[in-house]
Amino acid sequence: MDITIHASFLPHNDPDASLAFYRDTLGFEVRGDVGYGGMRWITVGPTSQPGTSIVLEPPAPDGCGKTEDEVRVITEMMAKGTYAGVNLATTDLDATFERLQASDAEVVQEPTDQPWGVRDCAFRDPAGNMIRIMEQP
Repeated sequence: MDITIHASFLPHNDPDASLAFYRDTLGFEVRGDVGYGGMRWITVGPTSQPGTSIVLEPPAPDGCGKTEDEVRVITEMMAKGTYAGVNLATTDLDATFERLQASDAEVVQEPTDQPWGVRDCAFRDPAGNMIRIMEQP
């Protein structure tokens, strides 16, 4: 079986702020930017991995089948940064951390040697999604 990861989805509540973070701060390329009915889906990804993308999506678009209570919980979890996240990797964690720290990204954790053997840091994107970045040799 040959299965690859094609796309993951992260919610956004401000498409322009999310676009600026993923494109300008992380350096991802924009692969798609689609609007429909006042909503916006933005597909981004690392230039070195053309087959892998992150789709930044509205958290509860009209007609998605979520109840008002579910939308409220999603909105509250996004505000606390506990709804969604992604793990990324880089060969130079310190330089990546400095670049993110110089932006307006919210630092959650400075580069740290973890007891499970990785060195990583953590940020929140403009929607509150947890972005963990580990150093890869």
